[in-house]
Amino acid sequence: MKDIALSRTLSHALRHEPWLYELELDDEGWMPVAALINGLQETSSEWSDLGISDIERMIARSEKQRHELRGDRIRALYGHSTPYKLHKQQAVPPALLFHGTAPKTAEIVSSEGLKPMGRQYVHLSSDIETATKVGARKANTPVILQVDAATASAAGIRFYEGNDRVWLADEIPLDYILYYGDRYYGDRCNNP
Repeated sequence: MKDIALSRTLSHALRHEPWLYELELDDEGWMPVAALINGLQETSSEWSDLGISDIERMIARSEKQRHELRGDRIRALYGHSTPYKLHKQQAVPPALLFHGTAPKTAEIVSSEGLKPMGRQYVHLSSDIETATKVGARKANTPVILQVDAATASAAGIRFYEGNDRVWLADEIPLDYILYYGDRYYGDRCNNP
């Protein structure tokens, strides 16, 4: 349970409101681990015994791989909602990516395309299973959208790798959102 609480707290500090912990992230979201630990310890007695080994253990055990530790620096890999946009390295995505969402949101997507919706980037999954898990957090019967990432990338849409299962994009215009399941979005169809 402590790993879950630590992961949530790190995510809040590194993705959403670093200023509450008196933290400053660089342009790529990195910060010194020592400063993070100090910020958490000063914010709550719950973290008074927190050490780097606790953070290393939590990251190693995490199924979702939301944080990255490199040397004496740490960052959240994706999901940022801070007011300033973090710089990501553009990468070539897999040919197809997926996005799980609620039916009501899918109706908006069907006319506007995928937009970050309060986050810095659109979040996409490299497999249907992950997209389904993400969508299930939003609806009992999620809609899974298929994105023609290869064509979008070739047309100049920028993609960024979050981790091995999460990809990011600034936005996905409707032209690159394909059919999946029992719904059709976009002007082309590619039902797996």
